[in-house]
Amino acid sequence: MKQYILKRFLFMALSLFGLMTITFIISRVAPGDPAALAAGPDASHDMVEVIRKEFGLDKPVIVQYFNYIKGLLQGDLGRSIRTRRLVIDDLIRFFPATFELTVFSLFLAVILGVPSGVLCAVYRDRFPDHAARIFSVSGLAMPMFWLALMLQLVFALRFDVLPVGGRIDMLSELPPKITHLYLLDSIITGKWSIFWDALKHIMLPAVVLCFPALASIIRVNRADMIEVLNKDYIINARAQGISKFHIISQYALKNAMIPTMTMIGLRYGWMLGGTILVETVFDWPGIGLYAVQSAVSSDFQPIMGATLLIGLNFMVANLIVDLVYGVLDPRVRYD
Repeated sequence: MKQYILKRFLFMALSLFGLMTITFIISRVAPGDPAALAAGPDASHDMVEVIRKEFGLDKPVIVQYFNYIKGLLQGDLGRSIRTRRLVIDDLIRFFPATFELTVFSLFLAVILGVPSGVLCAVYRDRFPDHAARIFSVSGLAMPMFWLALMLQLVFALRFDVLPVGGRIDMLSELPPKITHLYLLDSIITGKWSIFWDALKHIMLPAVVLCFPALASIIRVNRADMIEVLNKDYIINARAQGISKFHIISQYALKNAMIPTMTMIGLRYGWMLGGTILVETVFDWPGIGLYAVQSAVSSDFQPIMGATLLIGLNFMVANLIVDLVYGVLDPRVRYD
């Protein structure tokens, strides 16, 4: 197990190096002059050159690349031209909001998707199955930005039951900064008014973000449950008079969850990337909105930092999923 984890970490390091190189190249070939944008439209040529020199943009590209690698090895992701702060400090500030939104959305997708997939398999080709399949197709085909705008229009503007955006009401007291996750911190400290306020703010963006993941989990879990329920050991268990609930919960679901766990791990990474759109629509103060605002300003250092952070989270999530395989199936061996 230790050798397997060590191999995975080495592979993750190589993958991050490749991701870092690709994002650096893209940032340098993309149109736009971050120094000129930061200086403003009325800035003189000398003022632009001062900013370019301050951030090392006056050096040859190969020198900039090696300086970037050197900084990464020292834990330095560079400095944002737009905010004038270290990128690592900005990511530490904004990532908890993105992480909270992603985990909460994935939690909704799992607790709704897995039972729905089981229900579809048990009642195959009947109304619950047909309804879930229609929902799955629409969930994968529906554009997230359209769903976000429709939910804002209905629940925020028409009925005024949920906020249109933001992470918490501007006049509300912030919870104590323990984990920087508002829902968790408010529970730990017993600040229930803050908890309900944060819950109301996270609901609409979480529903939009979890919608494609929920559709995928239902489809995968349904297909695997149908396959498992037709296995010989399940048929034998039925013949022995074991209750249907016990067969599904103790035998079938555990084996069907192995491919579903793969989908959950992949969806975590995709949802992190999907926060860029959702956070922009709902004005959610996470790294997605931070990256969009940086892209508008051609501020490439924050974009590269956010990309590396999302990539690292994606890889760690896949590693955790692979380790969970051994818990669900003792036959799995790690070489």
